[in-house]
Amino acid sequence: MTCGLPPRLFLLLISLLQDSEETCPSMCLCISDTISCSSSGLSRIPTSIPTFFTTLDLSHNHFSWLGPGNFNRMPQLENVLMSHNQISSLGHGVFRNASSIRHIDLSSNKLRVVEQHYFEGLWRLEELLLYNNRITQVEASTMSGLSSLKKAYFSLNQITHFPFFSIQDHSHPFLSMLDLSSNRMSRLPWEDVKALPGLLQRGLYLHNNSLICDCTMYSVFWHWDLRGYNSIKDFTEEHTCTISGDPKASIQFLKQNRFFFNCSLEKVVSQTVTVLLSSVLVSEGEGIRLDCQTSLNSTNLSFTWLSPSRGSITKSSVNDTQITLFPNGTLEIQAVKSNDSGLYMCTAVDFKQALNATREVNVTVQLPQTESFNTGYTTLLGCVVTLVLILMYLYLTPCQCNCCKPPRPAGIPIVAYDPSSLSSVFLSTSRKPSKPFINKHVAFMEPTDEEGADGTLES
Repeated sequence: MTCGLPPRLFLLLISLLQDSEETCPSMCLCISDTISCSSSGLSRIPTSIPTFFTTLDLSHNHFSWLGPGNFNRMPQLENVLMSHNQISSLGHGVFRNASSIRHIDLSSNKLRVVEQHYFEGLWRLEELLLYNNRITQVEASTMSGLSSLKKAYFSLNQITHFPFFSIQDHSHPFLSMLDLSSNRMSRLPWEDVKALPGLLQRGLYLHNNSLICDCTMYSVFWHWDLRGYNSIKDFTEEHTCTISGDPKASIQFLKQNRFFFNCSLEKVVSQTVTVLLSSVLVSEGEGIRLDCQTSLNSTNLSFTWLSPSRGSITKSSVNDTQITLFPNGTLEIQAVKSNDSGLYMCTAVDFKQALNATREVNVTVQLPQTESFNTGYTTLLGCVVTLVLILMYLYLTPCQCNCCKPPRPAGIPIVAYDPSSLSSVFLSTSRKPSKPFINKHVAFMEPTDEEGADGTLES
């Protein structure tokens, strides 16, 4: 049975093999890639946890603190479940070398401050559960490095302020739920809330807080309710506010809205849906029409134009006969001037759907064509004419210098013109008939009395 080995040596080999294997701790249950040590009375993480597990359940134990490197021996760990413990703080580097974690559940513990180093290095984290703690403060940089975060739960705490400004499109492109319900926030930085990514605004839960009733708060929630956000519709009765900060004077402001009749809902409209850019080139004195076509399809829209030289233009503010604002938002200027150049922006607002969209048109007004010709083209034409005249002078003017004259043949007399003796031109006999004259001149004359009928001289 020992394969020929001595009994003591066989037992030693078995012991070595057992020590080298990754075994499941006796107080835990290991199934597939999940290890559950729930309700085991633990206050420290077992050292013999296998490294290939992806889910670690340590909920319902007695943990009060997590130290550095508690999870660095589990490189494949993705889910950490530690709810219902006594954890009050996390040490620096607690999740060092554990960047594969995607889900952390620290709900129902005793955390008071969520410090910025708690979740460093967890750039793959998608869900963070911190509800039902004693949190009063969330530091500004806590969520800065969580670029993959999709859902964060902070409800059932004592939070009075939350760093909304730290959540931006570029830093949290996937964040679609932020639960801050059932806290102690009395006032919110509404400008930061309205600047949150549109995806997150749909999943921002703020019910069951101690918000003070004011027009800005009512306007924001009214628009979210109008768009059908589930965070409002699912908790309509839980959206309450206190009048003048008195907890006893609490109302359901989405149902008892008579307290907000004097509030203006036009001040809070969603950000731009789309921007259409275009450019127009027009001559001074001509008419122009600028349309306000946007992605909004509603027939009940309000239009406002912002021009560089005329300021804000609305249907009620137009008092210039040269400007017309049509019901469809088209702006007409009958005779543009040079100072009308610039960027024109039209804003179309749909108050019923609480949406708006803008259209930007870049207008360039140029001087009349005649004036442009007299300046640029006239100069160019003058240069061309001057060049042509210079060429004509160089190539068509006769050469006057002595060096340019061809040599005069020897023996050819220069005959001056004498009207009284025209016949003497033909009396020269010094030339040889066999050699033609060079540059010879011929004069045609009518016959005289001394010439014969054939034009020869009679002897």
